[in-house]
Amino acid sequence: QVQLVESGGGLVQAGGTLRLSCAASGRTFSSYRIGWFRQAPGKEREFVAAIIWSGALPFYDDSVKGRFTISRDNVKNTVYLQVDSLKPEDTAVYYCAAGRVRLPASSPRAYDSWGQGTQVTVSS
Repeated sequence: QVQLVESGGGLVQAGGTLRLSCAASGRTFSSYRIGWFRQAPGKEREFVAAIIWSGALPFYDDSVKGRFTISRDNVKNTVYLQVDSLKPEDTAVYYCAAGRVRLPASSPRAYDSWGQGTQVTVSS
């Protein structure tokens, strides 16, 4: 399995920007699909974005398309989530996950390693 550690969260005003990082350990990191999910208080965990091993074909939930950008650096074993034009409804704990299960990228069951999460709070 891959061990994941998220960072980069914080408190920002609406319209602001953050860059979340997901640092992975494990020699086979480059073979994993990486996804970002988020969970707001009292809500279920929801899919945000995913990227395959090559970095091609990033995939986004419609709610963040055009505002969030996912990328990966397989040399640094790190995946990034650039979050722009933040809205109060983006407030949540953001998790990265790694997996090689043949399920849709938006399904939490497609991932078998999860980080501890990083808090993003957007004030209005």
